[in-house]
Amino acid sequence: MNDMDAWIQTRYGGVDEVTRTRIDVPQPRRGEVLLRVRATGLNAADRHIMTGEPLLLRSAFGWSRPKQPVRGIDVAGIVVALGPEVSGFAVGDEVVGEIPGGGGLAEYAIAPAGRLVPRPAEVDPVTAAALPIAGGTAWQALRRADVASGDRVLALGASGGVGTFTVQLAAVRGAEVHASCSERNRTLVASLGASTTYDRRTVRLADLPERGFDVVVDIAGDSPLRAVRRLVRDGGSAVLVAGEGGRVLGPIPRVARAAALSVFSRRPLHPLAATAKPEALRELLALAADGRIAPVVERTWPLAEAGAALAHLAAGRTVGKVVVTVE
Repeated sequence: MNDMDAWIQTRYGGVDEVTRTRIDVPQPRRGEVLLRVRATGLNAADRHIMTGEPLLLRSAFGWSRPKQPVRGIDVAGIVVALGPEVSGFAVGDEVVGEIPGGGGLAEYAIAPAGRLVPRPAEVDPVTAAALPIAGGTAWQALRRADVASGDRVLALGASGGVGTFTVQLAAVRGAEVHASCSERNRTLVASLGASTTYDRRTVRLADLPERGFDVVVDIAGDSPLRAVRRLVRDGGSAVLVAGEGGRVLGPIPRVARAAALSVFSRRPLHPLAATAKPEALRELLALAADGRIAPVVERTWPLAEAGAALAHLAAGRTVGKVVVTVE
């Protein structure tokens, strides 16, 4: 176990900058474990780090090139080595979690032990790898809005990774879920628990009932903020989870406008900067083990074809999740 197959990039750019090669197997340091990767779920965050846009993210991930050359943040794997001062895990444990910056598109990956949780036997590696970022973001959005049984929840952009989890988790909470998505995905979204679906290309926000929802979860991120707020009842709220925006500052200007519009408002707009929360992942895994939620996995690719998986992600039309498996 001296070297391994991995997909790396030495500079920011498109999918062509990511190449398959052999590199040394990394060694765990204090508080880290070495995983043999079983599956890696891809997310918009992987695309942003790959391209280095918005440029603001380079302050955290590297100015001229990614500090971590391997993409893939959401990882399910088996512990094969422990670094110093790691407790709570043993070699052979099946785990899942988020790796800061990435590393999952390889045969082996280093992960901070504090970011990992055990994978239940009832949850297969592909399902587990699809949960952390997308499921965790949806979990945090609904928690931020304090969604409860009987609430009317509207999900804008409901067919992607975060959106499909938002619909399912809101339904699990007993909410009445309404969802906006493309026409081709309406049947899918309805099957996840949405009582009403809208074609986002033909049904404008202005066509929806004013103050008709307790909570609006804006995942698409392309609607005017005032139009989003118009849909929220007094005492309700909107959560903005989209991470898109301009090439330089990304969503920061939209976040600033949301903050300004929310001053003294009875219908606040809450930007959400989702973070890794192991407690959320544990709950998601328990729900998946019980069959109460299931990630929508559009397609899986083997590690040897991870470049094609990244290309599909970069195209921006993913339904649910894309997962890369490692044999």
